[in-house]
Amino acid sequence: MKKIRVQKILSESGVASRRKAEDMIKNKAVCINKKVARIGDKADPNVDKIFVNGRLIDCNVKKHYIMLHKPRGYVSTTKDELGRKCVMHLVSDIPAKIYPIGRLDKDSEGLLLMTNDGEFLNAVIHPANSIEKKYRVTVKPKVTEEQLVALSSGMTIDGYKTEPAKVTVLKSAEDRTVLEIIIKEGRNRQIRKMCEQAGLNVARLKRVAIGQLKLGMLAPGKWRNLSIQEIKLFAKKEK
Repeated sequence: MKKIRVQKILSESGVASRRKAEDMIKNKAVCINKKVARIGDKADPNVDKIFVNGRLIDCNVKKHYIMLHKPRGYVSTTKDELGRKCVMHLVSDIPAKIYPIGRLDKDSEGLLLMTNDGEFLNAVIHPANSIEKKYRVTVKPKVTEEQLVALSSGMTIDGYKTEPAKVTVLKSAEDRTVLEIIIKEGRNRQIRKMCEQAGLNVARLKRVAIGQLKLGMLAPGKWRNLSIQEIKLFAKKEK
């Protein structure tokens, strides 16, 4: 097998994202066959032994790529000190430690990706990749034209100016509006804070797509493996 960069091996083995793996190498926490690794070093994961902080890394861990329909009432963390229900409870039958990619807050629902592949995780969440996230949002009261402009134009939230969003009215009634909101960022409770700033109350928030990957008919609380074609939607070429 052709040798590849050590940080890529660590990332694909689920140890850390490539950026964090580079930090580990800089801090001399990584060894190849007991020799301290340096940035730019390469190894063969099938032959060489790689250690992180003295621990031998299994470079042949099976990768898992999961699409979960997160229900409302679950937090998107691996564990919760407050004893709340975690998404990990819904994927307990997967024979590996996997991690949520990004988050949906407890009161939100919809598409949540999970994996033990650090490289894949980083490709999905890295701001440079500008992957769109699509949400179906029910707000109260009925949205005005001024509020639509405010939501679409970018807002200053928590001291940060958000990028413009794509906002479309799907349904409208006297006391509520169903919106489709597409953003490229994923800041903490961003859409809820945007709506609050515009004077709207979020009654329901559901993520229905990440990039070209759609939630589809997957039932709440259920998960499925991504296909090879779906995984490739987020592939990033090695530099």
